[in-house]
Amino acid sequence: MGHGGSCPGRPGVGAVHFGRAVDYSRLDTRLAVAKTWIAEYAIVIADSSIIEDLTARFRFLQRADDDFTRHFFSSTTIIQLDSDQPICQQGMHCSHLALVIEGTARVYKIGESGREITLYRIGPGESCILTASCIMSQKPFPAFAVSEEPIKALIVSTANVVRWSNREPAWRDYLFQLISDRLSDVISVVEEVAFRRVDRRLADYLLQHTGDDSARLRITHQSIASDLGTSREVVSRILKDFEQQGMISTSRGTITLEDRHRLSAKLSE
Repeated sequence: MGHGGSCPGRPGVGAVHFGRAVDYSRLDTRLAVAKTWIAEYAIVIADSSIIEDLTARFRFLQRADDDFTRHFFSSTTIIQLDSDQPICQQGMHCSHLALVIEGTARVYKIGESGREITLYRIGPGESCILTASCIMSQKPFPAFAVSEEPIKALIVSTANVVRWSNREPAWRDYLFQLISDRLSDVISVVEEVAFRRVDRRLADYLLQHTGDDSARLRITHQSIASDLGTSREVVSRILKDFEQQGMISTSRGTITLEDRHRLSAKLSE
């Protein structure tokens, strides 16, 4: 995963860049975009308390030898990104890999009809396997990524991603574990979309995103549709059916579960 400088393609005039509009057409090369972005926004890691916190968050650092750990912190920097900002667009070439410290990003595809489907989310302690794959294969980013919450992340250069993958077992194991986890996530998405009825998937989604302590979910129909890989109209129609059956109630931007037992029964219909 990378923001403007991490996947520094040319998305066009007015692309959002840390809350400000940047005209990428005025920058001569992708390398210039990356260097400008890193120089302006990156924070050098020097504080021992920050190093301790990051070592605790990224467990591969606990297994790495001292030489690699010192090199890791001397060659990485910290960046911050506002919520609801584009991070990477399809077709961009990635020049950095981001390791998320705080916040969440969503990686998704857009079909020819404009319909979105969420592939996976990236949270604290994680990174984007598509970005890592693109760096290793030198291929363009094949999806889109956006920040769902304010993000703080470590930035690793492409050169170090490749170098450490060849030389450092702890780093290589970290990437391979991410690939394993994400591949399972993507396969689950494919199975859900291809083989499971949308009403069952929607019922399961509502149950998974609420609990006994909170039966209310603040979310738009479009956001649910993007996560489920269907259209907003389909989601709205099924929610209306659920509401008519007394399983939920809806208001603008909010869904409240009224009967979890009946909604759970939908999963086995």
